[in-house]
Amino acid sequence: MKSPNEELGYWLGRSGISRKELARRVQSKAQEWGQPNVAPNATRVRCWLEGETPRAPISDILAGVFSDHFGWRITTYDIGLGDGSSAEAGLTYDPSFAATVEVVADLGRADVDRRKFLAAAPFAAVAGVGPSRDWLLNTLDQEPEPGPRVRLEDVTAVKNMFATFQRMDVLQGGGSGRLVLAEYMNQHVYPLLRRSHDETVRRALCEAAAEQTYLLGWMAYDNGEHSVAQRYLIQSLRLAEESQNAPLGAHVLAGMADQATLLGNPAEGRRLAQAGRQGLSRAMSPACLADLWCLEARALALLDDKVAAARAVVQSERAYERVDLAEEADWAAFIDPAYLHGEHANTMRDMGQPKAAEEHARRSIEHAKKQNRARRGAMSQAALAVSHLQRRDLDRAHAAGLRTLRLSGQVKSSRAVEAVQDLQRRMQSFGSDPLVADFNERARELVAAA
Repeated sequence: MKSPNEELGYWLGRSGISRKELARRVQSKAQEWGQPNVAPNATRVRCWLEGETPRAPISDILAGVFSDHFGWRITTYDIGLGDGSSAEAGLTYDPSFAATVEVVADLGRADVDRRKFLAAAPFAAVAGVGPSRDWLLNTLDQEPEPGPRVRLEDVTAVKNMFATFQRMDVLQGGGSGRLVLAEYMNQHVYPLLRRSHDETVRRALCEAAAEQTYLLGWMAYDNGEHSVAQRYLIQSLRLAEESQNAPLGAHVLAGMADQATLLGNPAEGRRLAQAGRQGLSRAMSPACLADLWCLEARALALLDDKVAAARAVVQSERAYERVDLAEEADWAAFIDPAYLHGEHANTMRDMGQPKAAEEHARRSIEHAKKQNRARRGAMSQAALAVSHLQRRDLDRAHAAGLRTLRLSGQVKSSRAVEAVQDLQRRMQSFGSDPLVADFNERARELVAAA
């Protein structure tokens, strides 16, 4: 037996609208939205109140009707009808800034409420094609748009919070603090996007919102919630375009490239990294460029183009030589030797060059240790362990593997756990060796907890 939709009943009662009138307004709104086949009656409204879920896109239409009536945003969540079309909308690069604001606000709310549709939705392998194309075209030839009217001090307060949350991610992993950040965005940042502000403040606010929306996506990615991450990253890219900050948009594309490659689509990862580099032609960030070359190298290694991968690693190192930290944005702080050498180690690992992989891994580990970065340390220790396995040195691989376990246990990161699982798979070729059994036994608790 269905449970009554108390939220819908509440808003209907508060509005003073009759069931018959609501049915009429839904039909009128549906026609306005180009949905002439939506024609409910009072009996159908009663069914919705009794718990029947209306077919798409009626949930969104109902939310639109109530929003028009009350004069403020009423969402499908408010009226007890779940996500509406938010899962799909999160993958859309909408040309309308107002529509983007509503999509990203709904996405943040769904994330905090732990809506099942986000967890269940799959990662869409080619969803980055349109967004990266549209961002690139608009970045290379972008005209500012007039905006409605927030103070610059409000934007500064938002940007000051970014460093706090980014440090939390770097030191503790993406699974630590993401929902706190999502709640902060829902309560303090996304509402600012709807308020009035002049053009200068509007661009600064979009930049701050894009930075933190990206961080939400990155944290979800690091925690293995890829469908959530993908939606945040696409909406972050749209906000970055609105801010007219090309390096920030390229940075978001780097995150999208990293995710695509990790999930088994290196060709898409390479294409996204290339789009990011092309968008930097007018506004350079050497740190971001180093990252994009680094990620392209990772993709090329998996595509078995060793010559191009090695060339991309060199380009990444050359770009980083030009970095002036004083000139780089806060979001570029993590693009440093610990990160770059760690990723280069993975590239060399995938190219079957264990000696070079070991050299990069050790340099990454050294820098990560100085910064107390357990996640990066764990992942680079794992790369070091693999370099030993590739040379059939199980003793040294086991020792590096134990260091990987110790550091992975200090953070909440699915990527660190996946690095441990990768080591377990690679050790299988050594059969029943006691060191393999010991590593598996020690890893069992960490993997089970994840």
